[in-house]
Amino acid sequence: QVQLVESGGGSVQVGGSLRLSCAASNITYADYCLKWFRQAPGKEREAVANIAGDGSTSYADSAKGRFTISRDNAKNTLYLQMNSLKPEDTAMYYCAAKYKYWFPACSRSGSADFEFWGQGTQVTVSS
Repeated sequence: QVQLVESGGGSVQVGGSLRLSCAASNITYADYCLKWFRQAPGKEREAVANIAGDGSTSYADSAKGRFTISRDNAKNTLYLQMNSLKPEDTAMYYCAAKYKYWFPACSRSGSADFEFWGQGTQVTVSS
């Protein structure tokens, strides 16, 4: 059974940093499109960043220049380094995996396309 487990969320002040992790079991990360989504209270889930099997990445405009997505295929772990955090980054962050969704489908994919999801990790940014 596939499991994705996020960690690394927490409460930080404006301008701070967090590094989210998403560890997977029973899948081979290199075969998957991996994506970070987030959902704030009362808002729709939105894509933040994604990384395809070939390592190509793309980011939401809100994340460009501040967030970095990466993966360690040997450890089957996905990361999201978040710097210069803002109050509007406050949300539940989820990792998701889709089998053999290569670029550009990986970057174009929405939440409905993804097969596997983690339980989420909360990020709260206070001013």
